[in-house]
This record gives sequence, structure tokens and C-alpha cells, in this order.
Amino acid sequence: MAQPAGSEPPGRSPDHLDDHVIEVALARLLQIGVGLAAFVVLIGGLRFLGVHWGEHPQYGTFSGEPEDLSRVDGIVHAAVALRGRGLIQLGLLLLIATPVARVIFSLVAFVLERDRIYVILTAFVLLLLLASLTGIVA
Repeated sequence: MAQPAGSEPPGRSPDHLDDHVIEVALARLLQIGVGLAAFVVLIGGLRFLGVHWGEHPQYGTFSGEPEDLSRVDGIVHAAVALRGRGLIQLGLLLLIATPVARVIFSLVAFVLERDRIYVILTAFVLLLLLASLTGIVA
């Protein structure tokens, strides 16, 4: 049964965030992040194939990823220039950033709920993620 406007269920403070609202927001964040990443990779793949369609691969010669596509600024520059490889790499960065954004969102929600244990645990997970992504921890 619906609560009258302005009244809170017993034991719940007015500033308490509704768990269902947080769960839905987290689910939407993950859906949008993965969907956007997949779309960018698809566009990049189509662009790459459109430019390199008739080329034959040289399996006897290995050439790694270009230097500019191993750094975030180079990836963004290549993606803005609509280069296929740059768009693919940007899509992969978006895919990696999606769970990181989820952890950040969760941290903010736990701070707003004043749940110290989960704030500490989530902050620790975020630090581990950032350390591993920056190469501080292997």
C-alpha cells in the first residue's frame, strides 16, 4: 500500500536512498556503458573494414599497435579523426571505464547513505582498480 506523501516508513530516515532506485540506476549505468562501448567498436570496425577492405594481411611480418594508440590521448585523437582503429580502441576504453564508473557511483551512494563500512570497502576496490589500470599494481 502506498505511503501518504511526506511520510516515511518506520525506521527509515528521510535522507535514506531507496535501494531499488540505486539498483536501477546502477543497472542503467552498466547497460548504457556496455551499449555505448559496443556501438563505438561497431562503428570503428565498419570504418576500419571500409578503409582496409581490399588489403591482404602480411602474416609473415608482425607489426604491433601504433604507438599513438597505446595512450589515451592518442586514442582520443584518432577517434576524433574517425580512424577505425582509434574508434575501436575508444570503445574498449569505454568498456573498461564502465565498471569503474559503477564503483564510483556505488561509492557516492554509500557516502550519501552514510554507510562507513561499504564506503571503506568500495573506496578500497576503487583504489585497486585505479592502481591496476595505471600500472602501479600488476
